[in-house]
Amino acid sequence: LEIYSLHVDCKVTSRFAHTVITSRIVNRANESREATFEVELPKTAFITNFSMSIDGEVYPGIIKEKAAAQNEYDTAISQGQSAGLVKITDRKLEQFHVSVNIAAASKVTFELTYEELLKRQLGKYELLIKVRPKQLVKHFQIDVHIFEPQGIHFLEADGTFMTNELTEALTKVQNETKAHILFKPTVDQQKKNSELDETLLNGDFVVRYDVKREATAGDIQIVNGYFVHYFAPQEMPVFPKNVVFVIDRSGSMAGRKIEQTVDALLKILQDLRPEDHFNFITFSNKVMEWKSSLLPATEENVASAAALVQTLTARGGTDISGALLAAVGVLEKAEGLPERSVSMIVLLTDGQPTSGERNVEVIQENVQKAINGKYALFCLGFGFDVSYKFLEKMALSNGGIARRIYENADAALQLQGFYQEVATPILMQIEMQYPENSIEGLTRNNFKLFFEGSEIIVSGKISNELDLLPVEIKAQSHTSDLTLKEEANVKEKEQVFQNQRYVFGNFIERLWAYLTIQQLLEKVISAQEEDQKALEAQALDLSLRYSFVTPLTSMVVTKPSDQQQKELANKPTEAG
Repeated sequence: LEIYSLHVDCKVTSRFAHTVITSRIVNRANESREATFEVELPKTAFITNFSMSIDGEVYPGIIKEKAAAQNEYDTAISQGQSAGLVKITDRKLEQFHVSVNIAAASKVTFELTYEELLKRQLGKYELLIKVRPKQLVKHFQIDVHIFEPQGIHFLEADGTFMTNELTEALTKVQNETKAHILFKPTVDQQKKNSELDETLLNGDFVVRYDVKREATAGDIQIVNGYFVHYFAPQEMPVFPKNVVFVIDRSGSMAGRKIEQTVDALLKILQDLRPEDHFNFITFSNKVMEWKSSLLPATEENVASAAALVQTLTARGGTDISGALLAAVGVLEKAEGLPERSVSMIVLLTDGQPTSGERNVEVIQENVQKAINGKYALFCLGFGFDVSYKFLEKMALSNGGIARRIYENADAALQLQGFYQEVATPILMQIEMQYPENSIEGLTRNNFKLFFEGSEIIVSGKISNELDLLPVEIKAQSHTSDLTLKEEANVKEKEQVFQNQRYVFGNFIERLWAYLTIQQLLEKVISAQEEDQKALEAQALDLSLRYSFVTPLTSMVVTKPSDQQQKELANKPTEAG
């Protein structure tokens, strides 16, 4: 079986990325063979389309409500035959995998489309394309077109598999607002060496960029009555932080995990600013407070904390509840903290609660009551023995986020990377205000914290004929209370995207739908049971209307009649 053409075509319009992967395979054998199409795509993306065409006959994937798709699938197939087409493969990616039998000398074309909103982290957007053809490909090509009306501030493209020869196959053309990156290696350039038919192309192709920012109240873009508002203020004073690190040292952390945790903590301690305050709580079945109160991050205190961290050993049970309540206690009784500062708890655990309070619902309730909206709780789950659902619900209910740390060589870097994202809060209590009677379907518009290097995105539908869209942002910075105002001229803004060949249809409307679905699914996690159904129904309606494979929908893939008839593509979630 020969993949004679593989094309990745990606259009990024104002952070919204639309990627189409087309693979063409011919069976050169003289009997039928199984052709496989395997794509790794970012977990944050939603698949929107898939089709196979075999000798001119097209078999499209149809997106349906999950239960309906499952019924159809169960009727077509006795259960237990197929494991579904999508599974999580690593910390950033999931894999879509489908196979089909094709006759001798036949050709098949697979085409997969997915969309995602690129998230700004640490001052840049990252577009990740996984490249793993497993054979030399005669026509191999990656095209990335970027259009950012705010202007492109910097742009870089690289592959983890790049050699000097392959670098020659990479070209980058850009002007003020547009860029085209083309990677088109010849068969010879793809080879590991001239004797063997082995491919070098195995790894990540990554495009990183950021946009220019001038307007203080952010940037507004409008297409067909839908708007998106990007806000990422720069060069603002950083809030002092009051951080309590809550570190699991139960028996299961022994060995590599505790070593990597120690490595990461030592680096994180170095990153504390002199005006920050901090404390450590370590826990197994016993909860140990390093100091009885928060300490300023002086050189001396940091050195003394580093000495403690290096003595961490792992044994015993897991009293998550006791440790978190102790952390809240430390923040409650703290004195002499900077007047405007941000208090947070960072929990790292690798297991379920096994001592103290064990009922996760009771723990969630007690922690939320104790925190009472005053502090942000960030939960890091190390490995796959944690109840990620429990950690995610706890973090989202208390103004933070959860993240899974994958147990591999770079776990310490994952921990540090997470800390860097939350290390520099520059705004709090941010409210993005729009004229109430003129906007429908507004996405989330108030945020507890804004961290430097990230971005706030709000989108909605302009309901009546507005000429000007006024926006007002209220927030607290370290030094003052801010009010920022801006007016967008609707007609002028609509003009920006006219006659741009980079623009795919109603991209802001799709961006709005994508963002709304993501936020509804996030709300479901921390919502009361009676509200979950309504939120899910809303998210399902949008998923079907805009044809996104989300955790509430499935794509039914039908194959030629002589083969296993139907397969399902579901969206896996981190909580499983």
